[in-house]
Amino acid sequence: MVDPKGFLKTPRKSRPRRPAAERVSDWHEVYAGQDLLPVVTEQAGRCMDCGVPFCHSGCPLGNLIPEWNEYASQGDWRAAAERLHATNNFPEFTGRLCPAPCEDSCVLAINSDPVTIKDIESTIADQAWDRGYAPEQPPQRLSGKTVAVIGSGPAGLAAAQQLTRVGHTVAVYERADRIGGLLRYGIPEFKMEKRHIDRRIDQMRAEGTKFRTGVDVGRDVDAAELRGRYDAMVLAVGATAWRELPVPGRELTGIHQAMEYLTLSNRVQEGDYDAPPVTAEGKHVVIVGGGDTGSDCLGTAIRQHAATVTQLDINPEPGEGRRDDEPWPTYPKVYRISHAHEEARDGAGGDPRIFASATLRFEGDERGGVRSLHLAEVEPEHRRPLPGTERVIPAQLVLLALGFSGPEQDDGLMDQLGLELDGRGNVARDARFTTTTDGVFAAGDAGRGQSLVVWAIAEGRAAAAAVDRYLTGSTVLPAPIGPADRPLTA
Repeated sequence: MVDPKGFLKTPRKSRPRRPAAERVSDWHEVYAGQDLLPVVTEQAGRCMDCGVPFCHSGCPLGNLIPEWNEYASQGDWRAAAERLHATNNFPEFTGRLCPAPCEDSCVLAINSDPVTIKDIESTIADQAWDRGYAPEQPPQRLSGKTVAVIGSGPAGLAAAQQLTRVGHTVAVYERADRIGGLLRYGIPEFKMEKRHIDRRIDQMRAEGTKFRTGVDVGRDVDAAELRGRYDAMVLAVGATAWRELPVPGRELTGIHQAMEYLTLSNRVQEGDYDAPPVTAEGKHVVIVGGGDTGSDCLGTAIRQHAATVTQLDINPEPGEGRRDDEPWPTYPKVYRISHAHEEARDGAGGDPRIFASATLRFEGDERGGVRSLHLAEVEPEHRRPLPGTERVIPAQLVLLALGFSGPEQDDGLMDQLGLELDGRGNVARDARFTTTTDGVFAAGDAGRGQSLVVWAIAEGRAAAAAVDRYLTGSTVLPAPIGPADRPLTA
């Protein structure tokens, strides 16, 4: 701890976002650049270097937060980068995308404002790249063992990089035309520019990882045959089976799954389309779902110049502070404003969300397109519609952001490998990340269910340690979590 009274003398100051009116006119990241090192070093000096740092408990990666906070407060970016990368393969991803449960478990958060851990993390990561402190780490020797990783999201990439660095020959198979999974096509450019992914892929290629795009394992190639060509296999296919909304009128045109919409928008940024095949421009847009994916759709629709955007959340509006049943250091359900909500409020003057509401049915026009949405208030406990509260809002584009139920099961991969599912519809696995098929491991959302990017990376690192031990009998790779570990709760 550089200054024992830093947290008393320095108030919390988050990295500023660009003005909403400015950022909605482009697709660049919402933050005002990384030229704020004096601010970040001051904020890092607020860390108390607790004897028991509960931020570790809030982060499944076990990030060494007090250590890299101290180095950042001193401006020692090389040492900060080394400590940051000791537990996290992709801190530039988590620093931009993770909702930072570590901040809610910061000891300062008991009765004050927590350290701006997320801002410090992303700044260290960017400084590491800018200053050359994130070099390739090719293995000193090869093990002679081969591993196939199916899926190139954060879990798959983390597992692949860890296994490559200890000497195994790793090939990553991705069904899309580009590497990155939902990082590539599910996360909007304004939330994380794809140059960050491209830079990591270049690094991994230089270390020796092989990439095979456009290969849908289970359809294009038999999964069992592929397993036979490798000494081990890691399934990191995610939980991409989206949830449906079975209400009258669902068949109308203009109603799309959120990931369909976001993927097409991201492909415009990749140069695949001049304009998105599905656009919000000039339309009344309704987003069904109050989570992060819904917020991503909101920011995208605003940038596509929607006439209006409304987001429906079936949950009641949360309060400003922790409830009694959500004590520190758990991650609380409090009223939060994402950058997309801020943008909507700047343009319309109010929160675009309607809380405690459920969709009853859709109404169409004479051409079979959606025209309006009927909704009703719901009771908080059972989420049943309340009689007499029904109303109608215009809807020319409806985006379903209802989350995911688990990995897809119609692509042949599960059957070809003889895999079993657990009670929640995820790939069944034991305490060593091993599935019911020998030599096949499951990592990330495929085994855990829909979760956060920080959990996916932790899963990839832990599964890599399990694979290394399976192949060689021992491992030096860290295993930050187990398959059954869950976020901290009361």
